[in-house]
Amino acid sequence: MSQQTNWVPTSVNTDKPSAARMYDYLLGGSHNFAVDREFLEKILAFQPEVKRFAIMNRAFLRRAVLYMLDRGVRQFLDLGSGIPTVGNVHEIAQKVDPTSRVAYVDNEHVAVAHGQLLLEDNENATIIMADITKPGLVLRDAEVRRVLDFDQPIGLLAVTIGHYILDDHDPNGVFTAYREALPNGSYLAMTHLTNDFASVKAEEITETMKGSQNNLQARTRDEIAGLFGDFELVPPGLVTTSQWRPDLPELDEPERDGLYAGVGRKG
Repeated sequence: MSQQTNWVPTSVNTDKPSAARMYDYLLGGSHNFAVDREFLEKILAFQPEVKRFAIMNRAFLRRAVLYMLDRGVRQFLDLGSGIPTVGNVHEIAQKVDPTSRVAYVDNEHVAVAHGQLLLEDNENATIIMADITKPGLVLRDAEVRRVLDFDQPIGLLAVTIGHYILDDHDPNGVFTAYREALPNGSYLAMTHLTNDFASVKAEEITETMKGSQNNLQARTRDEIAGLFGDFELVPPGLVTTSQWRPDLPELDEPERDGLYAGVGRKG
């Protein structure tokens, strides 16, 4: 992309597609480049349900945040938050309670730059540039600590991020560190790409994504459940995204959601 716009940091690699920008495009956002859209078309050619993956995932995020708010949670740590689009966590939470506090974490330059612009007048929300596979750095970050009180329940959001943590980066260790940092009464909401279903061409998606900035790894239901550790999964447990406490009648063929989703409670 030769023409820069005022929302594109100079540090952004505009020649290689980004998962965050592709997700933005799938949700109807405008913070993506031709390289992202063209790359996504390759995936849609063999897995057209990717659009459904994104929409059902975003709808789950909203329901999970509202579920936590109903149970008194008023602060959220959103890992791999992506590019801010309509229906952000702080918009959902602060509509219910304006004092709700949100800390976003991402390592995508467009996501962080746009988030900083969006949140510059919002004292109760922040976004930091960090690698979520280094939980010590995230959890000790001064901005995160300014916004969140780790003596009070926190809603930890790991929505479509676990599958970007490859086995080499010890996903179980990463999630254990985050879970242990949370006080009792906290929640963990997670969605994760699965290879359990024949309708999900996980191997092809994984191989294709090697041409982007973000490699990924699909996992089985049991492997994903393990990332919740000893947190108690709230009903209906670990199900596909459209099946988790749906607002509307459940969609047919839930395996076409592509992602498992669940919310677990600590203590």
